[in-house]
Amino acid sequence: MAEVKVKLFANLREAAGTPELLLSGEKVIDVLLSLTDKYPALKDLIFEKNDEKCEKTVLCGSINILINGNNVRHLEGLETLLKDSDEIGILPPVSGG
Repeated sequence: MAEVKVKLFANLREAAGTPELLLSGEKVIDVLLSLTDKYPALKDLIFEKNDEKCEKTVLCGSINILINGNNVRHLEGLETLLKDSDEIGILPPVSGG
């Protein structure tokens, strides 16, 4: 299991009350579930709301998850394997000028 640095941005940082933390997991989904267990307010910001029948965890379409600067959507998605010293950035949509 890898220990990775997780960096939170914008409203995710505010909801968690911290800009970064260390978490462990084999895959991206493991780290995200650990994060939302630790900070339940992040769950609705990171994941789509599922109905009771659907057990699959789905990333919000507007959230970007980067591993060492690479978007997981261009890798193996939430099933992307992690290694020690990886850095995960979680970025919500940003607007403004």
